[in-house]
Amino acid sequence: MAANLDIYPLESKIKLVCADHNNAADMLLEILHAVQAFNRYIPESAYQIIADCLNLSRAEVYGVVTFYHDFRQKPPAKKIIKLCQSEACQSMGSVQLKADIEKGLNSDVAIETIYCLGNCALAPSALVDGQIYGRLDADQLNTLIGGAA
Repeated sequence: MAANLDIYPLESKIKLVCADHNNAADMLLEILHAVQAFNRYIPESAYQIIADCLNLSRAEVYGVVTFYHDFRQKPPAKKIIKLCQSEACQSMGSVQLKADIEKGLNSDVAIETIYCLGNCALAPSALVDGQIYGRLDADQLNTLIGGAA
């Protein structure tokens, strides 16, 4: 694959990614992950480009994008907090924590639900900037968000 995709327009980047995966339909998930990695989301305009490269229908590409919750269809917030909502975290107040935090968020921060960060003994837990934090309350989480809430 090209070393620096930034110099190419989006359509060319997508075609390069598809070619790097041999335009193979069985590489669709990897291609979608790659597109999201350089673009931060998978725009609707990408579905047909990918479909054409992989000899799939646009509906097949759309179906995969919408089936997996990790694929974004619109630009994400600048900061994404993944807040665990599994049973252990719920039992320790993560539902209320999410509600409390969402009240004051600005558009630069988004709370995404995730189910199990493997930190159950320290519930409720969140993933902030790639780091797992536990035993969180609203004040602690606001501090971790960096005052963006």
